[in-house]
Amino acid sequence: MRIAEKFKQLKAKKEGALIAYICAGDPTPEATKEYVTALVRGGADIIELGMPFSDPVADGPTIQAGIQRALDGGMTPDIYFRTISSLKLHIPLIVMTYYNLIFKRGLDKFVKDCAASGISGIIVPDLPPEESDDLLQICRKNEVDLIFLVAPTTTESRMKRILAEGTGFIYLVARLGVTGARADVAVSTGELIKRVNTPTPKAVGFGISTGYQAAEIIRAGADGVIVGSAFVNIIESRKNVPQRLEALARELKEGAARG
Repeated sequence: MRIAEKFKQLKAKKEGALIAYICAGDPTPEATKEYVTALVRGGADIIELGMPFSDPVADGPTIQAGIQRALDGGMTPDIYFRTISSLKLHIPLIVMTYYNLIFKRGLDKFVKDCAASGISGIIVPDLPPEESDDLLQICRKNEVDLIFLVAPTTTESRMKRILAEGTGFIYLVARLGVTGARADVAVSTGELIKRVNTPTPKAVGFGISTGYQAAEIIRAGADGVIVGSAFVNIIESRKNVPQRLEALARELKEGAARG
């Protein structure tokens, strides 16, 4: 399913989207499939699966630890795509990774592998939009969305380019710094949501961990929330992981829906 189609469905129901992130292979590929199923049962609308990379500069300690567990477990791009291909889901899937892995595999092969395995979108936090033309063109040819990030510090000129070229949704970074669950929603988040004026759906990530926060973000004008560290914390605990992932996803989805 294309990302735009999912957001269109949710808009008709007046619901915000829950985009749930976990790192593929944390701690094993088989566990990943079980965890994704639990997130979907809990109401996740889109699943974002990290492809582990050894230098995850945009990620905080929680997700870095999850990435390291996946790498220690032997996760590779080949295993990643085989794992994704085995997921039989009717919701969009997104890969989040770093440009080194895409470049190493070859841009054309990487995007075609995404399309063949059912991935609808790609997030590359360390790829500046000014240097994204080659990947963007290949994504367009293969009907895979290239999703750009907008931060509170994004300049107007860069914002203009992102809003013109980004598809699927625009990823709004809720606060400066790296990923990680927070107890509050930054004031700058509401300001950023208002500043990003586009018909493309807007989804907010970095720091969201509760249903209350999810509702607050949707009320502020976002179309979706992106949650990662809160789920990865559960995986790290190794205690009743599927049940707790499902419960948290349900809480977050209820918040996004009522927001």
